[in-house]
Amino acid sequence: MKRIKYCISCKEYTLKDKCPKCGNNTILNVPPKFSIEDKYAKYRRQENNLSDKDVDK
Repeated sequence: MKRIKYCISCKEYTLKDKCPKCGNNTILNVPPKFSIEDKYAKYRRQENNLSDKDVDK
């Protein structure tokens, strides 16, 4: 089964490993699996410049 891939540089969707427009590599466009025990939430908040206190509000 083929999955839709995404080119970061030109923001195009394709089924190929290389973007047909710019020739850059594409990545899978799949969201992470949901988990109540989110091990990486702390790091995502740090990346988005949010603290744990901001989330509790």
